[in-house]
Formats: sequence, structure tokens, C-alpha cells
Amino acid sequence: MPKNKDLKSILIIGSGPIVIGQACEFDYSGSQSLRSLREDGIETILINSNPATIMTDPTMADHVYLKPLTTKSLIEILKEHPQIDAVLPTMGGQTALNLCIEADEKGIWKDFDVKIIGVDIAAINITEDREEFKQLMSRIDIPVAPAKTAKSMLEGKEIAQEFGLPLLIRASFTLGGAGAAFVETKEEFEQALAHGLEVSPIHEVLIDKALQGWKEYELELLRDNNNNVVIICTVENMDPMGIHTGDSITVAPAMTLSDKTFQRMRDMAIKMMRNIGDFAGGCNVQFAVSPDEKEDIIAIEINPRVSRSSALASKATGYPIAKIAAKLALGYTLDELENQITKTTSALFEPSLDYVIVKIPRWNFDKFEGSNRLLGPQMKSVGEVMGIGRSFQEALHKATQSLEIKRNGLGADGKGYNDYETIVQKLANPSWDRVFVIYDAIQLGIPLSRIHEITKIDMWFLKQYEELYHLEKEIASNYTIENIDKEILLEAKQKGYGDRQIAHMLNCLESEVYKKREELNIKRVYKLVDTCAAEFVAKTPYYYSTFEDVVETADGKQYSHNESEVSDKKKIIVLGSGPNRIGQGIEFDYCCVHGVMAAAECGYETIMINCNPETVSTDFDTADKLYFEPVFWEHIYDIIRHEKPEGVIVQLGGQTALKLAEKLNRYGIKIMGTSYEALDLAEDRGSFSKLLQENNIPYPEFGTAETADEALALADELNFPILVRPSYVLGGQGMKIVINKQQLEQHVVDLLRSIPNNKLLLDHYLDGAIEAEADAICDGENVYIIGIMEHIEPCGIHSGDSNALLPPFNLGDLVIQKIKDHTKKIALALKTVGLINVQFAIKDDEVYIIEANPRASRTVPFIAKAYGEPYVNYAAKVMLGEKKVTDFDFNPQLEGYAIKQPVFSFNKFPNVNKQLGPEMKSTGESILFIDSLRDDAFYDLYARRKMYLTS
Repeated sequence: MPKNKDLKSILIIGSGPIVIGQACEFDYSGSQSLRSLREDGIETILINSNPATIMTDPTMADHVYLKPLTTKSLIEILKEHPQIDAVLPTMGGQTALNLCIEADEKGIWKDFDVKIIGVDIAAINITEDREEFKQLMSRIDIPVAPAKTAKSMLEGKEIAQEFGLPLLIRASFTLGGAGAAFVETKEEFEQALAHGLEVSPIHEVLIDKALQGWKEYELELLRDNNNNVVIICTVENMDPMGIHTGDSITVAPAMTLSDKTFQRMRDMAIKMMRNIGDFAGGCNVQFAVSPDEKEDIIAIEINPRVSRSSALASKATGYPIAKIAAKLALGYTLDELENQITKTTSALFEPSLDYVIVKIPRWNFDKFEGSNRLLGPQMKSVGEVMGIGRSFQEALHKATQSLEIKRNGLGADGKGYNDYETIVQKLANPSWDRVFVIYDAIQLGIPLSRIHEITKIDMWFLKQYEELYHLEKEIASNYTIENIDKEILLEAKQKGYGDRQIAHMLNCLESEVYKKREELNIKRVYKLVDTCAAEFVAKTPYYYSTFEDVVETADGKQYSHNESEVSDKKKIIVLGSGPNRIGQGIEFDYCCVHGVMAAAECGYETIMINCNPETVSTDFDTADKLYFEPVFWEHIYDIIRHEKPEGVIVQLGGQTALKLAEKLNRYGIKIMGTSYEALDLAEDRGSFSKLLQENNIPYPEFGTAETADEALALADELNFPILVRPSYVLGGQGMKIVINKQQLEQHVVDLLRSIPNNKLLLDHYLDGAIEAEADAICDGENVYIIGIMEHIEPCGIHSGDSNALLPPFNLGDLVIQKIKDHTKKIALALKTVGLINVQFAIKDDEVYIIEANPRASRTVPFIAKAYGEPYVNYAAKVMLGEKKVTDFDFNPQLEGYAIKQPVFSFNKFPNVNKQLGPEMKSTGESILFIDSLRDDAFYDLYARRKMYLTS
């Protein structure tokens, strides 16, 4: 039992909708902590407004409240559950901490006799209030950058005069570096100061002397009530100070830190953690280190909660920080708990790594036209990927292959820059592609000393890049596919080069490189992530791939050590959705996790492949086996050949997994559920429209074009306004409504330049139509519609950016019947086995089809939460052929209406056009339940529906 016997019922606060700076890492930590508390027989009550997460699944907590994160909601829950003993606010990011503080200030916890566990308010205030933090550091002799707080423009200007430029301005009590800026001129300073004072909830900023060019490190720690502290992971930022850690390329373990400095840093971190108040749980400490031989250390900040970095550290080490932090909040001590991976060592045992991890953020600047793409102290990325390898070079390559930005890794794909001015300018002004630009600079012959001078990136990292380039040059200059030898091919694979890149160097096909590897016996082997550098036996199958030279034993046997043993059970592979981005978020991770659970219930051994460190799908105990690998063809094909599954589920991982269906089909690998042909037919507008024609289903007039001339000729037939969109893209990428030939020509030329060889679809846009969508499960013979939603915004605004009501509020019986009939006809005509989403435009009582996607969609988790039904579980069992639709006893429960409300992160991009249109811009969503259409929330939304579309 927990050490604190008084705790029997605990309230957990979630992090709400996903925004830039607070993503699905809190779904992961929240889900883990809920499971951890329930293991101890604790009753769990959860408040979170995000319908797309696993955390808000009815199975996760004893009571789940999908309510807005406000003190009003807290009071309602505390009245309903007077038995609540404590609140745990450290699992829901800054949102949860801020709500906890607000409730404390209003006396709510006191009124209901609820204890705050896992952290105390004093600790939060010390770490968030920049002035208090500075004073504490001075009391315990830990150096900080010269800094002062300002609560007005006048105070700010006085401080600037004292310190001199450049300066760093940071707003107190904000998230993801909101309101932070580096300033080098007087004008920049005044603008940033005014903005920082405005966004801080207490209208306070800290002005620091800028430490630009210093190296940055993060330590993840855990502390218990007995003051035991363990350091779980040390992370080094490849980027120097000045770029928010969420936007930095990070490496674990630290690569360029001397042991002496590391020991000093450790001691400082432990001292800081023991002095920030009375709390037990996870903590993140950030330091800056001077880039000279003195290696001076300065403390930047400490966060007394789990964070994005702790999700990364958990996946990097295999040590489940949130799970242990929840136990510590109950009163356990570290020495009493077991290491979850080895099951034989204690949780007080610090993890050690015999591999390297590299995290690279994923940005979506293309969604924010005109946005400032420069990276700085305010976070702008929407997701991240992590690569695991035996060396920094291998991990770096695997991370770049995971990004899904049409790059095959570093260099060797013909897509780099080769203009000196462009490269130098990009090095000086870091943007999303700097990880590639460093390689381009070396390729162009810019000396490492110059690159270091511009970027301040440590020479060790630059030399690693240089080695990679020398290897590429050697292969390209001296070898062909016929004469390349085993030694150099193995070296290229060990350094992470993909077969596609090697094919580019050798001027041959990727398949020829694969064949050559087979001939030379250069095969992937799989290694365990075991928390202890293989010193103890790990009980949890969590793997990454690498290449080893074959060893010959005394009796002449050749072998390489593969730690992934293949069982003789029937297996199913679920392909994950890769990094979060706009248009493909946490909802697909929710679907993947449910797919894994359903396959396990059907008796399969489940195998998950994904590279996103923030998610529940990459938790070490979600599937029977986890391969933390890029969702990239070469890696997937090798795992399939190794494991020999019955089939692969692609429907649940969004566009990422779907894009691999063609390859799987070509290589004769079974796709569970809807066939590749049907998936492709739905994407190919011409074939899909023919199918609609044959079934007498109306659709807007359309045509396809591959050049600007063809598009202009089509415009005469279709009449303006015209909706232009490329095929095979996600989240409405590149979609636009044009109203004349000049706009049409300009947009088509832009699109064909950014997405070459793409077929463009031109539809007559149904101006003023109502948009609706339906999700259904089909087994090839029977169709069950799980939900029909009506959008409040007019047709033409991307469905992901629309407020949607379930069930519809303004459609007549005739229209709803047509929607049902069309959905069933389409699902059967596409031979759907599993999930399908169909979108409609309704004008003058006619129901037109906009598109159909025979896969999981963004709305499926929302419908499942609104109706309280596990639809993904049912659909996965249909895909596996285990059940028919008629085998389920559907019983949806919803009084009133559920509204899916999109949430935007425009505050990160102040100069961007915020108007909505056919290209998706929202980063997350919340769910709101209303009893009737008379509710004020509905009135407000409905009144705003006429906001005009972008042209």
C-alpha cells in the first residue's frame, strides 16, 4: 500500500487541447500516472477537455470529466466527489499547474479539504517567479545570469540601460517560451518588452544578460520525500543557448561535457531540487555552460513537474518517469520501488545508456504563410521525432529519416542547397532546416571553423558531420553497385545512411542496394533499450535497430547478436503516425493504441512501429513489442521480414501509415482491412468520381490538371469560385479557393513548384453550402454509421478547423437520410473493411460528396468520447476479420449535443493571416457538451459562423 494511507481518491488535472508548447507528451505522462495510481488501488478522477487523447478514455480513470479546465468545473467535480483527498497537478503541463494555483488562490482546495500532492505551491512560485528563483539561487550559491524583473515599461528600460544589449526577455508564468525574445536593438527591445508584459498573467518579465553562444544542457531528475534524488538522463542541446529547448536538436547522453563539469552540474541540480520546497516527483533543470576551457555553469531554470523533456528522457532511457513520479507523490520512496524494465533493480538505480538518442523537432511553417521562421527563445515546433542508434551519426540519420519532410537523411538525396550566400544566411539565422544546412555547408567546402563561428555549434558535432560527408564523397567517387565492398557498405549503414541515399551515391536503384546488402550479409540487428547498458536482464521488449559486423566463432559459425527473438505466435504490426503536425495529431496515436489493444484481445502478439517520443503508442508496455524506428520504408520492411506478421494495420496511423500501403502491396505484404486498391481509389479523384457516378451520388463538378494551361482551360467549364487542391496530401495542404484566372494561375504555379509531379484537383466550390461529415465502420457487407456531424462554419473551411456538432442541429430528415444512404453506398463500393470518413456539402437540400477517406479520421476519437463507445476497438476487430459489424451491440449515449472545438496557436505567429480557409491551421481541439441549442456557447459560435473565407 502507499506510504500515505490517507490518500484513497485523487483528482488529476490534464493539459487540455494541444497547442504549440504543450503537446501529447502530457497525454503520455497523464496516462502513465493514472495507471500507476490505479495499481495502488487509488480511485482516480480526471478532468481534461481533450477528446483526442488516450488519457480521457473511459478505461483510464474511474471517473473522466471532459470539461473545460476552469475553477468552475473543479468546483462541480469536487461537489460531486466529496471523497477526493488530493489533487495531482504535475502531469498536465503548465495548464494544470496554472489552474491549480488559481484554485489555491480562490481557496477552493481549502474549502473542500483537498491536499496538493507531487508539488507544493511554494515550489511552483519559486520556479515561475523569476525574481524569487534568482534570490533562491543566490542563497544556495548557484550562479545565474545577471537578471532583473520588470513590471512596467519604465522599469524595463532602466534595466536595459544598466545591462546593455543584447538581452533576453522572458515573461513569467507562461508556456513554451511565450513572450520570450532575444533583442539586439532598442526598437526590438521596446516591442518585446511590451509584448512580454502583456502575455504574462502577472504582467512581469525577467530581463537577462543574453548568454548567446553558451552550450545548453538539461537534466531530468526525480526526488522522493526522503530527499533521495536520481538523475535519469542528461540531455545536450546541439544548438547553443538562444533557441528554446523545444525547438533544439537534442542528444542524450551529453556528448561534449567533461566529466568534471558534469559532476559539478549534477551537484548543482541536486542542490536546486532539494531547495525548492517540499515536493516529491519529477523535475527538469536547465543549465548554460561557457564554451571555453573554464566551462562556467549558470542555472537557467527548474520546472517542478513532468515536461516534454521528461517524456523524451523516459523514451530515451526506458525509465518511466511519470509512472514513478506518481508513486512518489503517494509517499513511496525511490528505494522501495522497482525499475519497471529490469524488474530486479531498484528505481533508485540511475539509468545508463549504451546507445545514443537524437531528437529533432518537427515544424509546420508552411501552414502559417508570412510567419517568422527564425528560431529563438519562443517555441514554434508542433511535434518531434527521436532516433536511436549505436553512434551519434546513426541516431542523427534515423531522426532525419523520421521527420517525413521528403528527405532521406542528411545529404545524398540531391535536395540540399548549393549557393554560398543562401547557406551562410541560413546558418546565421537558424530555421527548421538547419540540421540539413550544416551538411550542405560542409559539402560546399565552407571550413568547420567558419561554420562554428557562425552557429556556435560545438566542433565535436561539426566533425561528426564532416566524417559523414567524407564517407559519402568516397563512395560516390570510387565505387559502383557492382564493385562496392562489404567493409565500406557496412560503414555507411552503421553511420545511418539509408539504402536510398547509398543508391543516390552509386547512381543505382534502392532495391539494388538492398539486394547487395543481402548478398554481403549486411543485415539489421535489433537491440534492447534496457536502462542499464545491458548489465542486467531486461524484461521489457523495446527495440531499436543497428548494424554489426558478423563475428566468427572458433567452430567457424558466423553470427551477429540480435536481441529481438521472434516467437511462433500470430503477429500483427500496427504502423504509428510519426511526428505530430497540423493535420495529423494525437488522435491517430489514440487510434493506434486502441488498434494494438484490440489485436491483443483477438489473441495476436502485437508489434508497434513508431518514432514519436511524446506518445502513448511508444510506451514500453503498450504493445507486446515496440520497435522505436522511423516509419520509413526500409526500416519497416526489415522488421516485417524479421517478424513475419499475419499482416499490417495501416488505417490507424493517418497519412503516414497510409502512404506506405502501396509499397506493402507491391511487396506482397498483407494489409489488414481495406485493400490498397480501395485506399488508392479514394485518393484518386478521377476514379473516385467515376465510382460516385455509377452509384448516382452527386458531387461538385470537377476536373484534374497537371499544368497551369490545363487548369486555365478547365476553369471555363467549372465556373468560379474554384477549389484547387493537390492529391495525396494531409490537412488540406496547398488547398485554396480562387475567384479569377489570375489567382488560379498563380496558385497552380506555386503548387507545382512546391509539390512537383502532383495531380491537381479543381472543384467548383459550392458557395454558402453547409458542410457535414459521417464516420462509419464497414465489414465489406454491413455498414454502421457511428456519427454524423454538422459544421457550424460554412463549407470551404477545413473540417479540422470547423466547430462540429454531434448530432446535426440544422439538417432535415431528408438530408440526413441522404447522408446515411450515400455513406453506406460509398463504404460498400470502396469495399471498406474498417473505418471510413465521408465529407458532404449540402446546398438546396442536395447532398454532394466532397471526399471519402477509408481510414481512421480526426473525428473518430471525438465521436467515441461523445457517445461513450470504443469504436476504434470494434473497427480494428473488423479489420482483423475477427468480427462482423453485426456482432456488436452498439449503444451510443449522449444527452444534448457534443461540440468539437478547434484550438489555434496563432499567438506564436503574430504577423500571420488568421483567417480560416480550406487549409487546416488548428493544432488541437477540445470537446464541449451542451444540453440544448439555447446554450450561450452555441450561440456565440453560431453568431461567428459568417467569418469570411480566405480567397
